[in-house]
Amino acid sequence: MTFLAPERLALLLAVAALAVLYGVVQYRRRQYVVRFTNVELLDQVAPQRPGWRRHVVAAGFLGLVTLLVLAFAEPARDVRVPRERATVVLAIDTSLSMMADDVSPSRIDAAKSAAIEFLADVPEQVNLGLVSFNGTATVRVAPTTDREAVQNAIEILELGEATAIGDALFASLEALAAGPPLVDAEGQPAPGAIVLMSDGETTVGRPNVDGISEAQRQAVPVSTIAFGTSAGIIEVPGEPFPVPVPVHEDELRQIAAETGGEFFAAASANELESVYRGIGSDIGFETETEDISAWFVGTALAVALLTGLASLAWFQRLP
Repeated sequence: MTFLAPERLALLLAVAALAVLYGVVQYRRRQYVVRFTNVELLDQVAPQRPGWRRHVVAAGFLGLVTLLVLAFAEPARDVRVPRERATVVLAIDTSLSMMADDVSPSRIDAAKSAAIEFLADVPEQVNLGLVSFNGTATVRVAPTTDREAVQNAIEILELGEATAIGDALFASLEALAAGPPLVDAEGQPAPGAIVLMSDGETTVGRPNVDGISEAQRQAVPVSTIAFGTSAGIIEVPGEPFPVPVPVHEDELRQIAAETGGEFFAAASANELESVYRGIGSDIGFETETEDISAWFVGTALAVALLTGLASLAWFQRLP
């Protein structure tokens, strides 16, 4: 919690001074009672002294004033609210290396599962598109709020030879351009982003640097996820031995760094889901400051009411 007008908190010094003054008055009152030596006569003159009850009423009054001072200082807190017109394109590697089972049950199955979980984590107002890439890059679903369409496309992804990350960047940028206009309700630019997940490096198609340059020109950040481990292997027909397919991070790290995105590495299905969840939170939500002074005013009114009722019940008067 923060205060938008923190200088007004100085008024709490006045509340503290009032509390000290009350203590001084009570001390002097006690001293006066001690000097009144005929205690039996005092009991007859004032047989029902208020005792601790008067302190409860005083504490209630001080609490009320404190709450009003805090409300006057304009308390606020940060809250997450869904973005209205954000657009995100998921680019998923479907090269043959994704059949490796170093991630259970396999890289591609874990990737599909994590991507589907991502759909549920992102606010429904956010448009999502899907691109798959192996030797070529294909826009499977143009950006839409129809989560079922994107999920169905993820579930039927199939593997193919080679890896064209550069082409995947161009296809993803084309998908963003084909989606809803990247402006919000007030005509301001709305965020657009690409999330590219791969386990390899570019082997065919346009070079990554061309895709990076185009993403920079369009001011679209590309967050990348390197998925898999160094122990990945696949069985390739015609090859006498398993083919190693270790995850490659360098190219993906470069893409994220040069486009203003973030780089992540995931070596398990749980890690991949966690990465997607974090990206969805960053892209799908924004932080706004919410004024909560009404909460303090409401609490102050409740304290005032309780203090007044206690004073009427005990002393037949309002404080």
